[in-house]
Amino acid sequence: MSTSDAPAPSARQRRWAIAKRVLVAAFLALVVFLLVRHASTVDWEEVGKALRETDPLLLAATAGLSLLSYGVYCMFDLMGRHYTGHHVPVWRTCMTSLVCYAFTINLGALVGGVGLRYRLYGRAGLKPATVSRIMMLAVFTNWSGYLLLGGALFAAGLVPTPEGWFIGDIGLRVIGAAMVATALAYLGVCAFARRRTWHVRGHAVEWPGTRMALLQLGLSTANWMLMGFIVWLLLGREPQYLPVLGVLLIAAIAGTAVHVPAGLGVLEAVFIALLGGQVPSHELLAALFAYRGVYYLAPLCLAALAYLVLELRHRHGRDPEAEPART
Repeated sequence: MSTSDAPAPSARQRRWAIAKRVLVAAFLALVVFLLVRHASTVDWEEVGKALRETDPLLLAATAGLSLLSYGVYCMFDLMGRHYTGHHVPVWRTCMTSLVCYAFTINLGALVGGVGLRYRLYGRAGLKPATVSRIMMLAVFTNWSGYLLLGGALFAAGLVPTPEGWFIGDIGLRVIGAAMVATALAYLGVCAFARRRTWHVRGHAVEWPGTRMALLQLGLSTANWMLMGFIVWLLLGREPQYLPVLGVLLIAAIAGTAVHVPAGLGVLEAVFIALLGGQVPSHELLAALFAYRGVYYLAPLCLAALAYLVLELRHRHGRDPEAEPART
């Protein structure tokens, strides 16, 4: 179907699109307002001092944990290799996954999750339909674990909520229970669905089996927990780990909702709002800046070098793997 033949959006769809843009703009404006208001009260000299006083061994340990987290994410694409049956070598699949993950969390899903995956896997000989299946499996893996872990933390009341927060403690518990139910429903569909292939907007979605679904939940949960553990260590292990993890999960979904690359500003605003009463502001911001350095910026530099290597190999004809796709 050509673009001109595509049906025009209905009035309801147009209204929803407008409402969504308004809500995103309002949320982004709120984030900016909170950051500006709080920035005027922060002792930035103390922030710089706290950063300078960060233990180098702690930074090295969190950098190592960041690499471990990226390694766990790499398993998402290795599952995609098994799921689609493609024959791109394991080393190249891992390198593609690491490059895409680093670019995704820094520059957005359209750049890393979509654009680079199609480019790098296409260069390796895979058809767009196969790349789409790999990408969809990675998305389902990432968010299934998020729903299970975040839902359990929210439902258990382990995430601090500020007084007068518009959702409230009970509301967050209800949302958490619904998240857990959604993750378990996904597992149930994978285990018991008789119709294994569904079509969504022209894309064929083949449900994984029970073992792969359990592996998805396990790997994704482990990855989110590692990220929270890194932030908790940089905060000096105060407050407790599970509340810090819960706040990170809220910040992650908030950053995704407003489409801000790397959740810039959103991460800080959420942590300040939810943990500002328990951790001094200068220590909180110093820990978050260090987290951005070890989990976002350093891996992005390595990913850029890896991407350059892949491009140069292709340009100079040193890509024996880039053969016509067999899938």
